Amino acid sequence: MDEKDFALYPYISGASAHVKSLGISLDRLVTSRAMESARIRGKDRVMQAISGELFKPALSASDEQKILLELLSYPFSRILVSCLDDPFLIRRYCLAEAVASYKLLKTTKLDFLEEFASDFSVYPGKSDSGFKLHFTSYIRMASSLKAIEWKLVNRKLQHGNVNVSKEEFARLLQELIKERVEQNLPMPVNEELVQLCEPYLSEIREYLEEKKSTFGESEFETVETDLFPPCITHAIANTQAGVNLAHSMRFAMTAFLLTIGMNVDDIMNLFTTSPDFDVEKARYQVEHIAGSSGTHYKPPSCSTMQTYGNCYAPDDMCKKISHPLNYYSRKVWFRKKDAQKAAENASSDIKSEEKK
Repeated sequence: MDEKDFALYPYISGASAHVKSLGISLDRLVTSRAMESARIRGKDRVMQAISGELFKPALSASDEQKILLELLSYPFSRILVSCLDDPFLIRRYCLAEAVASYKLLKTTKLDFLEEFASDFSVYPGKSDSGFKLHFTSYIRMASSLKAIEWKLVNRKLQHGNVNVSKEEFARLLQELIKERVEQNLPMPVNEELVQLCEPYLSEIREYLEEKKSTFGESEFETVETDLFPPCITHAIANTQAGVNLAHSMRFAMTAFLLTIGMNVDDIMNLFTTSPDFDVEKARYQVEHIAGSSGTHYKPPSCSTMQTYGNCYAPDDMCKKISHPLNYYSRKVWFRKKDAQKAAENASSDIKSEEKK
């Protein structure tokens, strides 16, 4: 791999070694005026990740300055993410880096993919359809993918190998990339470093909070299905019962689940029981709603749900809100408040016992 590849895939071991060989210290990266362009690109990297899609530049071997800028922006973006130390941001950043790489990898040549995979200790063989992977490597790469088509039992084994297409192999590599990007995040940062990065952090922090606000009162750390609004609960129940949902309801359910933190594969798994389930078509639709085209779709409001006949058995909470996300947000908030109150009461009881 050359310097251009290191810039496009900055988490591979060769890229790390190359950055070290440049002799650019952390202090210089963070404070030098000459590094300002790299810091701005690092900030933009994080901002793009928050928005849902990180864009990699088109690079050629002769673009020495652009290559250096892109290469150095990666460690600075990791510093910024570590300074903020926000679980939602970390997850979103790692996923965005991995997805951006996947989109490049699926268009590269087989030889490059083979070399790239070796950096993750994956050594595929070529096949007529793309690659063949030993089943142990396949299990390692596909373990986090929930969609039924990735299950080993649904793959044909030949002499201990699983055949995958070029695009499927790139998708499997995406999981390993995400795992590697997540390593050591957040990195340890001291107060001095946080202060030096503050000019970049303030804009990210503001945008992060704005993005979170579109999801509800706060970032949803876990998906709590028992807090879903009646319309979504009903749609999921119908899906699992093998009922074909109306297109408008399928869109609303998918957009809602993506927004509160479910991933594409989890949602794909829900649709497998639908009578008209088509893997490729369903994945395209779910990924499109998730933002693969650059547009991130939000679930419709309650009034729109009512217009399309998708409002089901509204309860007392429904009368106080105007959007399914607000319903879920309030339910999460009430649960957290109840848990906090219970913890305070328990602490008070302990102190009372200690005084006796």
